[in-house]
Amino acid sequence: MRFQPKASHFINGEYVDDTTGAPIDVIYPATGEVIARLHSATPQIIDQALNSAKSAQADWAAMSGTERGRVLRRAADIMRERNRDLSIIETHDTGKPLQETLVADATSGADALEYFGGLAASLTGEHIPLGGGDFVYTIREALGVCVGIGAWNYPTQIACWKGAPALACGNTMVFKPSETTPLSALQVAEILVEAGAPKGVYNVIQGYGDVGASLVTDPRVAKVSLTGSVPTGRKVYAAAADGMKHVTMELGGKSPIIVFDDADIENAVSGAILGNFYSSGQVCSNGTRVFVHKGIKEAFLDRLSQRLANVKIGDPMDEEVNFGPMVSENQMNIALGYVEKGKAEGARLVYGGVRIEGDGFYIQPAVFADVTDEMAIAREEIFGPVMSVLDFETEEEVMARANNTEFGLAAGVFTKDLTRAHRIVAAFEAGTCYINTYNLAPVEAPFGGSKMSGVGRENSKLAINHFSEMKTVYVSMNDVEAPY
Repeated sequence: MRFQPKASHFINGEYVDDTTGAPIDVIYPATGEVIARLHSATPQIIDQALNSAKSAQADWAAMSGTERGRVLRRAADIMRERNRDLSIIETHDTGKPLQETLVADATSGADALEYFGGLAASLTGEHIPLGGGDFVYTIREALGVCVGIGAWNYPTQIACWKGAPALACGNTMVFKPSETTPLSALQVAEILVEAGAPKGVYNVIQGYGDVGASLVTDPRVAKVSLTGSVPTGRKVYAAAADGMKHVTMELGGKSPIIVFDDADIENAVSGAILGNFYSSGQVCSNGTRVFVHKGIKEAFLDRLSQRLANVKIGDPMDEEVNFGPMVSENQMNIALGYVEKGKAEGARLVYGGVRIEGDGFYIQPAVFADVTDEMAIAREEIFGPVMSVLDFETEEEVMARANNTEFGLAAGVFTKDLTRAHRIVAAFEAGTCYINTYNLAPVEAPFGGSKMSGVGRENSKLAINHFSEMKTVYVSMNDVEAPY
């Protein structure tokens, strides 16, 4: 099984390689097999990519928004036409089941390209009338060269979530995928050129953290957009701030889901499953602290255990399989380590949490009950299929506990009392909230966090503000008065 791309990098509309860069082995999580080998970008490759993006930017920005949007919409159509092939690559890149990638990855990327392609022609300034005939007008301008740094859990989607608004606004991009999942972004770059994007508008280079650091600190770069962990975000944010660069940080979380005693149990269990076990638990917005009212806790756990009996773990290329391996051996070991911590701290393991013997990086979904707020499994982001179920009795109590975290990415509530639901989400200290559902992220809606979970927003019209800036022009229709 080989998924070797034509070269490691895509620069100025072409595949480019420099095999003197550090090797990057692409490992299929289902088998542990090396399916491709790429090379990290050398300083020469980094320079080539940034120069390519810099050279292409002015002409791309000079095109009309309608023309830029047309390219993005064509790219969306191509992605949808090739969804199955792109999904197969995504599955081998990440280990996620094909059942999932067929509906959640390239399709989501195509949605972003289509949405921002549609917005591109509408990006205008405004006319502001003033007294005496004077007026101000504003011009929305591109920032310049943008750097995107991706995470390994949604490589195709993230490449598009960052690229689509950047390109719609007239910027160019250099995108660095995670070294764990380097294959998918190359496909995005190739499709954009096929759709008519001029050479240099969207470039992909591979690499470890040192490559990302070089991109973030380069004076040619105007904007950095990162999806990653809080520790990585701190470093990238600080480095970007030194150059006064624009930033978007979409970081981690330890999000709460609150289930009141009047909730529809079936829906609440579904939300908890989506918020903990989709993508084998490797989603930044996961609601891994599930607060369940004491009166329904055992009923909730019983139904959850029954539903988990329907988990089909196995070959992710089998479309009947709905739970795949973790992305890497390291990530699997981190999750297994937290299972051991949970048991050692006195939580009750009610389901799973065991490594599955054989090839690949498989772990059963784990559910802990009787979890308390101070336990590591309730405080620290695991990024694996480990659910913590905590008891509560009153609304005031559970709100204080839900917000008692440094993170603020997402939060959810399940209740039939919609007045209470709106009251709860108003009190949540989180950027992305859900009522009677969880973990949906349509491109039309802003996505992002507060507190340590990040700055800025991805998707929606708000993303345009993060990839452009306004120039203000004051026009006088009168004589100029001066004091002397």
